[in-house]
Amino acid sequence: MPIFSLTDFAKEQILAAQDYFHLAARSLTNLLRRPRYFADTLLQSDLIGVGSLPIVVLTGFFTGAVLALQTSSTLQQFGSLSLTGQLVSLSMVRELGPVLTGLMVAGRNSSGMASELGSMKVTEQIDAMRAMGVDPSKKLVTPRVVASVLMLFFLSIISDLVGLTGGFMISYVLLGLDANQYWTTAYQSLRFGDVVMGLSKPTLFGYIIATIGCYYGLSAKGGTQGVGRATTQAVVAASVLILVSDFFVTRLLMQLFRY
Repeated sequence: MPIFSLTDFAKEQILAAQDYFHLAARSLTNLLRRPRYFADTLLQSDLIGVGSLPIVVLTGFFTGAVLALQTSSTLQQFGSLSLTGQLVSLSMVRELGPVLTGLMVAGRNSSGMASELGSMKVTEQIDAMRAMGVDPSKKLVTPRVVASVLMLFFLSIISDLVGLTGGFMISYVLLGLDANQYWTTAYQSLRFGDVVMGLSKPTLFGYIIATIGCYYGLSAKGGTQGVGRATTQAVVAASVLILVSDFFVTRLLMQLFRY
């Protein structure tokens, strides 16, 4: 067995971080250079956005429903059952909608990107593209990054709306709240900072999901086992980075809007 070297391990991790940031930066700078692959971007938007819509809708609906159901008993103890709409609205828009949507899309699409690009890498299709004069990062990475950022933005809006609908169904059917009261409190409780917080996170999450998936796919090696390993690492890394970045973004925006 090879002797484990802490120095070599640290060098490998630093090199991996350097390669990732280089890939992430190039995915943005490619937007300023021709050619621009609009057809590939539309195709990836369909795969990421429309393909993820059912799981995002289901996750958002039942998250809002469970949120209203779990908090109703506590609110009822203080005679504040009418605030259910406000609680569901703030929780979904500011936090749960973007984060859960990001995690669902990461599990579905980050793994798909890693497996697709990893298969191209181990079968030497990436090398063939370079030999033909095509930039793999511009052809394969940038369309996925743009599609992920745009689609996650709209998917988060849909998740928020569906989550509010799920909370309303529980509040109206089981808790006996008036529909006008629920939607009025849900709407009036939102501030400008809440909306900005809920819509800025998905753009960052989409960027993380796409760049992580593409990085692990393009760095896959070792045949089919390497592709499977890259797929697993992409999902884990994207999910962890979403949760970590969510904390720092929330902290920054809360200070910015003086919560």
